[in-house]
Amino acid sequence: MPGLMNMRAMYGESKPLKGARIAGCLHMTVQTAVLIETLTALGAEVQWSSCNIFSTQDFAAAAIAKTGVPVYAWKGETDEEYNWCIEQTIMFPDGPLNMILDDGGDLTNLVHEKYPELLTDIRGLSEETTTGVHNLYKMMAAGKLKVPAINVNDSVTKSKFDNLYGCRESLVDGIKRATDVMLAGKVCVVAGYGDVGKGSAHALRAFGARVLVTEIDPINALQAAMEGFEVTTMDEAVKEARIFVTATGCKGILCPRHFEQMLDDAIVCNIGHFDCEIDVAWLKDNAEKSEVKPQVERYTLKNGRHIILLAEGRLVNLGCAHGHPSFVMSNSFTNQVLAQIELWTKADQYKVGVFFLPKKLDEEVAAAHLSHLGVKLTKLEKDQAEYLGLPQSGPFKPDHYRY
Repeated sequence: MPGLMNMRAMYGESKPLKGARIAGCLHMTVQTAVLIETLTALGAEVQWSSCNIFSTQDFAAAAIAKTGVPVYAWKGETDEEYNWCIEQTIMFPDGPLNMILDDGGDLTNLVHEKYPELLTDIRGLSEETTTGVHNLYKMMAAGKLKVPAINVNDSVTKSKFDNLYGCRESLVDGIKRATDVMLAGKVCVVAGYGDVGKGSAHALRAFGARVLVTEIDPINALQAAMEGFEVTTMDEAVKEARIFVTATGCKGILCPRHFEQMLDDAIVCNIGHFDCEIDVAWLKDNAEKSEVKPQVERYTLKNGRHIILLAEGRLVNLGCAHGHPSFVMSNSFTNQVLAQIELWTKADQYKVGVFFLPKKLDEEVAAAHLSHLGVKLTKLEKDQAEYLGLPQSGPFKPDHYRY
């Protein structure tokens, strides 16, 4: 994880996070362990929970706990245990949390709703994922957000790498570890063609599947069509698809009427943050469940057909596999470290609101990963920079540029 190693080299001596008590709620994986070690190396006290009941790698949690960092996470938590775990991260030996590092918004919501008296001493929060960012903007619009927040998700080196390239590798890893299914020749549906959906659709096609896409946004739908995917509705797709992947961040994507029309032993999974995209509650109430193996369940419908559900409708790449590769998570987590430093050391410069990291930092995150891939970057000549009206060392694109 070259980006995080670069953070340690740059800031290890100065320890800019000294005094910060960071409560983190993010998938407790090996990659997150390196993030936690980086935060502590930069001077922070850290306590951790996972943002998904199935995503914890117990060996990673144990390794971090052994270093003295409190970790409240294990694979296979109940919903009640999940909430308990998050709550344990709020109070430190020296006082309550004063920084939040979140993935999905559950910790943010808990503090705002149950511990509002702690908000005055919290300098800020950084949010990892699309769902959590949507939550922040909803809170801001309703006047409920009470601390400055940095939207890490929409840093280019996060959304265009973790969401796109990460899912392009980890989705299929999860499906194959869970089912050993052959994808070549299968008809697959990807619901949603944002960055996560794009990575998912291209991964399935690369294995020889014929991929259908569903979308509500005409721009995303046009993108999918011009990249060679058939764009249709879920009501049409259920008639021929064998594998269903939801990637919308919205609820009610796969409903009872869809289940009843699916082909026998259709595989259903989700790669959006929360488990609201697939109506798992209906399956539990209206079909007979049998466990094939952990995180793989086969439901028998009243019409005699079967549905294979992965990870109980939660993140399939983390529930049934190990999530994204370390290299791409280094991009995301370097942004998280920079966001925590920014908010902790420049608290007086941030009012309540949702902010982005500066473009220059985004470029530096990317630059920190180039040598690992053997990339040789072209240098802009002085006269070329003058011609373009740009600083010779960047930033090279305006904030509104869409990569």
